[in-house]
Amino acid sequence: MIIKKLDQSNCSDVSEKLMPIVNFNSCGGKEDCVVVCPYDVFEMRTIADADKAKLNLKGQIKTFFFNQKAYVINPDQCHSCGLCVQACPEKAIKLTRFVKEDE
Repeated sequence: MIIKKLDQSNCSDVSEKLMPIVNFNSCGGKEDCVVVCPYDVFEMRTIADADKAKLNLKGQIKTFFFNQKAYVINPDQCHSCGLCVQACPEKAIKLTRFVKEDE
């Protein structure tokens, strides 16, 4: 039996986590992500003025008709299951890596 020693030279006190990011240009406010998420990560609400100012033309038109958007309200509750990504009919949600420093 051969035992390899693990190389820990790249290890640090920083852990990576996946977090859902909503593309407001694509989000049509269908609420599928809110319904399917077992961890209450999402909430539907009227788009904030700051987020509205960042929309491209497609997003502005879509928001004119559907001003409700999915907001990530509890990112720490996310378990990266991907149910929201699968449920979104507009493919407006992606799980993105972010670095969280351990406390």
